[in-house]
Amino acid sequence: MKVSEFNYELPEELIAQVPIEKRDESRLMILDRKNKTIEHKIFKDIIDYLKPGDVLVRNNTKVIPARLYGKKETGANVEFVLLNRIDGDIWETIVRPGNKLHEGTKVIFGDGLLEAKILEVMQGGTRKVQFKYEGIFNEILDKIGLMPLPPYIHEELKQKDRYQTVYAKYEGSAAAPTAGLHFTPELLEKIKEKGVKIANVTLHVGIGTFRPVKVENIEEHNMHSEHFYIKQEDVDIINTAKKQGNRIIAVGTTSCRVLESISDEKGFVKQIEDDTKIFIYPGYKFKCIDGLITNFHLPESTLLMLVSALAGKDYIMKAYNEAVKEKYRFFSFGDAMCIL
Repeated sequence: MKVSEFNYELPEELIAQVPIEKRDESRLMILDRKNKTIEHKIFKDIIDYLKPGDVLVRNNTKVIPARLYGKKETGANVEFVLLNRIDGDIWETIVRPGNKLHEGTKVIFGDGLLEAKILEVMQGGTRKVQFKYEGIFNEILDKIGLMPLPPYIHEELKQKDRYQTVYAKYEGSAAAPTAGLHFTPELLEKIKEKGVKIANVTLHVGIGTFRPVKVENIEEHNMHSEHFYIKQEDVDIINTAKKQGNRIIAVGTTSCRVLESISDEKGFVKQIEDDTKIFIYPGYKFKCIDGLITNFHLPESTLLMLVSALAGKDYIMKAYNEAVKEKYRFFSFGDAMCIL
């Protein structure tokens, strides 16, 4: 299967640059896989498509303000994006300009609040970096760091919390699980009152989620690895619903990837902490999830391949072309789709 089969024409003005004022008033496209229908709704209407006994599985990771601007000892400006903590104060980091940051180089951030030393040039051009500071690292990041917005967003984010879900809990992501950005506390409360259960997974989203597929045949693509865990209380909610024949609906592709990574052939899951490199594309047989809430994804991306595996490529491409025609907002701050 060729990467080019997952291309579509997207006018640049449809790439959402800022979040909508009210989270749950973004648009929502409903795809009914059985009847191959397409409906246009508002996100808070999602409650009408959920049934008592359904389980919504959401990713409660929290984005850290991982973009840092600093200066070398020479005074030259540099930019860091923290990718993942290797050990203690040692991190894997994207650096710019990369060709100027060699082993041993020191960088100062926030007028000396934070110092960094390049330890090693890693495979793929990232750097292993050791930080020095006084106090609590995450508090310093909150003071001097910026949200690491995706490369297609060029507007400044006025409120940091708009690139966080309202249920974000465990810090560690370099990007938000964006399908969850549409939920408000009030909407979640109404969903619970209807008898829908909520379960959580934690997958720390890496910048690799934005990396393009560079091979022609998608079967040859190597997926980036991401760290996740799921607690026993959430395992119990999911497995009970499975036993009762109720639906498991993933909020976002990250939740979907965790569930499909850990489920057995009957769709039951277990308590585990691990890394996943699962790559879901057409031909994949889903074991755990029965539905997916997600945003509109980049052309030729692994995420577009995942939703095509769930709903069928032709149906998804038809839906995407309709979304373009109807001027839906695309990508991280854009509108949503629910596949049932």
